[in-house]
Amino acid sequence: MNIVFAGTPDFAVPTLDRLIDAGRRPVAVYTQPDRPAGRGRRPRPSPVKQRAEQAGIPVLQPASLRTPDAQAELAALAPDLLVVVAYGLILPQAVLDIPRLGCVNVHASLLPRWRGAAPIQRALLAGDATTGVTIMQMEAGLDTGPMLARREIPIGAQDTAGDLHDRLAVLGAELLVEVLPDIAAGRLTPVPQDDAAATYADKLSKDEAPLDWQRPAAALARQVRAFNPWPVAETRLAGRILRIWQAAALPGPTAAAPGEIVAAGRDGIDVATAEGVLRLIRLQAPGGRPLPAADFLNGHPLRPGDRLE
Repeated sequence: MNIVFAGTPDFAVPTLDRLIDAGRRPVAVYTQPDRPAGRGRRPRPSPVKQRAEQAGIPVLQPASLRTPDAQAELAALAPDLLVVVAYGLILPQAVLDIPRLGCVNVHASLLPRWRGAAPIQRALLAGDATTGVTIMQMEAGLDTGPMLARREIPIGAQDTAGDLHDRLAVLGAELLVEVLPDIAAGRLTPVPQDDAAATYADKLSKDEAPLDWQRPAAALARQVRAFNPWPVAETRLAGRILRIWQAAALPGPTAAAPGEIVAAGRDGIDVATAEGVLRLIRLQAPGGRPLPAADFLNGHPLRPGDRLE
């Protein structure tokens, strides 16, 4: 097969690697244009571009695929299949029609649950017991295309978004390479998604980072896990932001008001919520680095009765 690959972030790199390792080396790689990053705001190539250049694969970075020139450039590659993993650009129907076998997408959820931009984080926030990857035949709608293959994994009690990101990236890469021969031979029967069962994974925002102590401890613990490594859950102590990297919900009632510290020691900083107690296990003060609670308390003494906002 003449394969063209389209992807941008770290999540897409394992799939590109597996294609190369399996002898399915793409003839070209599409990725988003270099974006300003870091303190100097210098243009930085995407992880996919860096990997493709290391492998000596031609890289194309159009700002859009809606122009006739961009579409003609893709058509000139004569692709049999376009493999898309977290590319970040909308593919118009004219592009979807170019490859002989169409376009397939590796999506980090069990479709139709969690279509959209942040499926890993939304699954954690919702308290889902399982997640997985779906290989989907792409169409013009947002993650609405028929499914070619799915693979499910459990969500562990301590899994963060970063943990699941890495596991699902590898799982999606393995599943795609596994089913490529069947895609080439037309042996897979596309299964339509049940639109009535669809949920949408909206893009994450920094505005979602603050912890609301009026919510149950279990929900706040999921928020901490879902927002690690970005945007990182946060609270305020005397007007200063504390970032919370790790926390756990403790069972049992408490008479303290939500946001009040009920205990602070080596095992963590226990904070009352609307239902139960949230133990803060790893924290970060402004200008500092993430620290275990015991080390954090050495420099930032907290006592029962102190309040977080």
